[in-house]
Amino acid sequence: MIATTLCIIVGIVLLILIFAGMPIAFATAVAGAVGIWQIAGWDALFGVLKTAPYRTGSEYLLSTVPMFILMAEFLSHGRIVHYLFEFAQRWMGHMRGGLAQAAVLANVGFAALSGSSTAASAAMARISVPEMQRHGYDDRLSLATVAIAGTLSIMIPPSLALIMYGILTEVSIGKLFLAGVIPGIMTGVAYMVTIAVWVRLRPNIAPPSESVNWKERWRAVFPIWSALLLIIFVATGIYSGAIAATEAGAVGALGALIISLTHGGMKWDGFVNSMKATVRTTAMIFGIVIGATIFGVFLAMTQAPQTLVASVASLSMEPWMIFVILIAIYVLLGCFIDQLAIIILTLPLTFPLIMDLGYDPIWFGIILTKTIEIGLVTPPMGLNLFVTVGSTKGARMQDCIVGIVPFLIAEVFVIAMLIIFPQLSLYLPSLLL
Repeated sequence: MIATTLCIIVGIVLLILIFAGMPIAFATAVAGAVGIWQIAGWDALFGVLKTAPYRTGSEYLLSTVPMFILMAEFLSHGRIVHYLFEFAQRWMGHMRGGLAQAAVLANVGFAALSGSSTAASAAMARISVPEMQRHGYDDRLSLATVAIAGTLSIMIPPSLALIMYGILTEVSIGKLFLAGVIPGIMTGVAYMVTIAVWVRLRPNIAPPSESVNWKERWRAVFPIWSALLLIIFVATGIYSGAIAATEAGAVGALGALIISLTHGGMKWDGFVNSMKATVRTTAMIFGIVIGATIFGVFLAMTQAPQTLVASVASLSMEPWMIFVILIAIYVLLGCFIDQLAIIILTLPLTFPLIMDLGYDPIWFGIILTKTIEIGLVTPPMGLNLFVTVGSTKGARMQDCIVGIVPFLIAEVFVIAMLIIFPQLSLYLPSLLL
């Protein structure tokens, strides 16, 4: 009873610190430290503070994170995103709403190269939104398309969210990557169908563009051959077992640097900015992980995960009802807290519960990732909304928020399909021995 009361108090302290504006990394560390001090005293607290940051930060698998971030930054500061959009534009731009469709298709390609949704949204906003505005597209369609399409990077491998889930749960990252392929493609298709229906119902929001000949279309393939080669090389290395996920990140970063320097148009300033952005993002993620580790020690001392599992098991509820409640909680959390922070903070509680209910850990990883993906485009947090609007001159946030609604309906449909048909996520991993 005392432990439960303390958990509630520390949880309230954590929420107060977060909503007061304290960075999540520090808020979790402070709240966890207060809880450890209350349970075990100063000596135990100092022991945890002395060992936890180094032990957590030196985890070998975490080296995957900065490498894939660096890969995304190198590519976003080069011209490869421009080439991807140009390729998609020449093949699809002649259709009504084709430029918006092209932005989704280009994001599918960039997602397979980067794993960073914010980098995808920022890069595509600078390239595709002005082009759509030039052709008379409504800002609600153009801004919302770029914001929602950027979320594909959180599902399509290499995904930072899936990497963190694999590290924290000790589930194979390679199998998680495979599991994200079909849901990622389904999501991209759902976005494109949404655009097609929208422009059919409201033709004035997306005037048709002029078509280009087949010669111009095939010419657009040449600039992206190196990116396609990098995708194939990294994916084949991971799925064949030739290289580990950590090594694949390093190989991908080196390949992205070579591509961006040779014909990607990256200059010295772009290289420096890529390094700075990687350091900032990596420091943020490592800080959250370390803070969550301290908070996790507190939870372990209170035996909160075991208590939660036992309490839920005693309820007269079907497992699917408990699962639906968890999904609703994750959607709500995504509206207020960073997606990686949600994964790191909640998994110590929810993962044991999911395992006790008998669900597949790989399937749950995909559902979790898909659910928190929605948080990237829902206010008040909605990071992709802010990135897209902030990267577009003269854009208004209200246009982006209004335009995102039809895509959220598509997201709900995709999540429902993934929940009803688990094999959509599990078929490809089952092929990996």
